[in-house]
Amino acid sequence: MTWIGIDPGTHTGLAVLDGRSGCFVSIATLPLHRALEEVGRIAQEGGVSVIFEDARQRRWLPNARTLTEFKGRAMGGGSVRRDCTVWEEFLTDKGIPFRAVPPRPGMTKLDADRFARLTGWTGRTSNHGRDAAMLVWGCR
Repeated sequence: MTWIGIDPGTHTGLAVLDGRSGCFVSIATLPLHRALEEVGRIAQEGGVSVIFEDARQRRWLPNARTLTEFKGRAMGGGSVRRDCTVWEEFLTDKGIPFRAVPPRPGMTKLDADRFARLTGWTGRTSNHGRDAAMLVWGCR
């Protein structure tokens, strides 16, 4: 089984994990349209399951220090929620098995050093790629 983790957003995190070996095949940050194409390409090989972080299920709000910061996050959150709808529609239409999971405090925003120690991945990553990877880390 190949597991794909997706962190939706303007910079979409995409992580591909080989469930047999438990090792990451790739971790990247892509524009939405390229991430959709890549998932479609990988899914054609079969044996794929997707987990994406669904901002529509968020039940807590990150701390905002100012009203401007809060408004900025709220506006950005709307576009991420729309991207989650796009992912759900795409995966459903393509018949790709998926799970939409709510954001989990503490399981995201790992720095590169901590992520490398935890997963063994030594390649370059962004916070979006690391967030996507944490969605599927440990899947078998």
